[in-house]
Amino acid sequence: MVQVIWLVVTVLALFTVGYFGYSRYLAQFVELDDSRDTPAHKYEDGQEYVPAKKPVLLGHHYSSIAGGAPIVGPITAGVVWGWLPALAWIAIGNPLLGSVHDFVSLSSSLRHDGKSVGYIIGEYVGERGKNMLLWFAFLTIILVVAVFALVVAIVFNAYPEAATASLVYIALAVLFGVYLYQLNLPFIPGTVGFVAAMFVGVYAGIQFPIALFEPAARAPASTLVLFGSGGSWLPAASSFGANAAAWIPVILVYGALASALPVWVLLQPRDYLSSFLLYSGVGGALLAIIVGTVAGTSSQPLVTNLEPFYGFMGRTGTPLFPLLFITIACGTISGFHSLVSSGTTSKQLNKESDARMIGYGGMLGEGLLATVALATVAIIAPEVGGGIGLALPTFATGGGIILTSFGVPTSFGGPFMALVLVSFLLTSTDTAVRLGRYMMEEIIGTPETQVQEVATNRWGNAAVQALPAYILITSGSWLTLWQLFGGANQLLAALALLTATVWLANWDDSKQLISTGGPMVLMVTITTLGLLWLAVHDNIYAKFLNPEWMASATTVSMVSAVVQIILAFTLIYLALSLAKMGYENIQDVRGSSSTRTAPGDD
Repeated sequence: MVQVIWLVVTVLALFTVGYFGYSRYLAQFVELDDSRDTPAHKYEDGQEYVPAKKPVLLGHHYSSIAGGAPIVGPITAGVVWGWLPALAWIAIGNPLLGSVHDFVSLSSSLRHDGKSVGYIIGEYVGERGKNMLLWFAFLTIILVVAVFALVVAIVFNAYPEAATASLVYIALAVLFGVYLYQLNLPFIPGTVGFVAAMFVGVYAGIQFPIALFEPAARAPASTLVLFGSGGSWLPAASSFGANAAAWIPVILVYGALASALPVWVLLQPRDYLSSFLLYSGVGGALLAIIVGTVAGTSSQPLVTNLEPFYGFMGRTGTPLFPLLFITIACGTISGFHSLVSSGTTSKQLNKESDARMIGYGGMLGEGLLATVALATVAIIAPEVGGGIGLALPTFATGGGIILTSFGVPTSFGGPFMALVLVSFLLTSTDTAVRLGRYMMEEIIGTPETQVQEVATNRWGNAAVQALPAYILITSGSWLTLWQLFGGANQLLAALALLTATVWLANWDDSKQLISTGGPMVLMVTITTLGLLWLAVHDNIYAKFLNPEWMASATTVSMVSAVVQIILAFTLIYLALSLAKMGYENIQDVRGSSSTRTAPGDD
């Protein structure tokens, strides 16, 4: 057994070198310059383009990118392959791949008027490439919305305390938005007062938990059940339970409404306030590991009860390469972050130099969340299998044990860590819906038909995303949804790195392309192989070529498998086609000796 403090020390050391060394070089490399007006100032409209103070925007960005995936991924990977491969991928991959990905996505968007990565790639490879990437991103967004809404519902079911606390802090966020942007009252006193009120909301959640229908077995006896013990008629009730099934449409409606409101009403103030909850949860857990190890104050020894390595095929017969690198996506590198960086964050950046802390530093913060998740599973050492039903309780339970180092009882620490998880997820859900609207607006341009009007309208577009997301969730196939999300998300990261590489190549012949091109090639290779494994091994070989599976398979399961195969090969085709376009563009522009300025670059 190894003390988990060494996992934390390893990550902190490498992340520190990355931020103070590599990110400083990257900031100089892309020539961040505070004398330039950012898109937030050039196009300020009070709706989408709204300059934000650095701590406010950092809170929004961090809250939006850090969803459930950096918790589910490390926990799943740790159980299957051991804690050492998971630790190595997080500690090394994050500063060299993920943080670079987020930073260059934000920087390139700044130089293209806050446009998305899809728009940027279209500037260089043409309209076809633009539309391919934008449609790819839009479909990925629907998977993101479905996954995050489902995870929030599952947490609300297991921890009704988090449901109450979430309602309280959403209400506080609206009031804080009015306080800051309508009443123009002092920022620091308001922060102190509203953050304190938010933690009171956590206490209120623990005292007055609520559920829509009968919740999970671990829920407190004092839980207020609003609609009794029924609900079996709800779609997905047989898969996730009536209470979770009831929360799913509520969360989707919330995400749709929140995404359509001006950013100052809910998005900016809520993400800023929730960032204090997230910082205290992640930072507090990391500090508690150190204190609990040194002072011996935790309720149990903080040591790894998982093996460091279970072999290349792991405990489930799944190959470490390439599937580890897809299982742990968020926490190391995630394509969804490119949509946040180039979708909402670039429209709110007050000055260019803020991009280093928000883009690069924000991703390091998500890596710390992944490290906390890995520490919880290393301590608990649950049995292999269980998917999301294993990961979420493990994070809350393990986090509660870690917080006992500060004398916090597990009856408070467990629900608090569950609320930390929900805070990440809620912000990511409505941010994703908002990003989907941006994608559709860029695809359509100026609407010319009634259908296009609905698709670009902020209310209609939210419905266009929420409805298919709900259908995906209620199909009951969590495993399918998660695998498709992982594959699409990682391929999107590769395409965002491709976009940045093409931008740099067109900007100036002297710009080196290794920092973005190297990670791009690696991610295209890993994700293509991973999707091929999903399509060929997990579906064609293990299902359609397996007589036992064919004998018992239902029509729904067979259709689901066919859909997985088609989507996997479609994603591979789109990614390789875009990579070919990007490579041809780079070959073309680098064949000329003249230095050129990229379109949109001031």
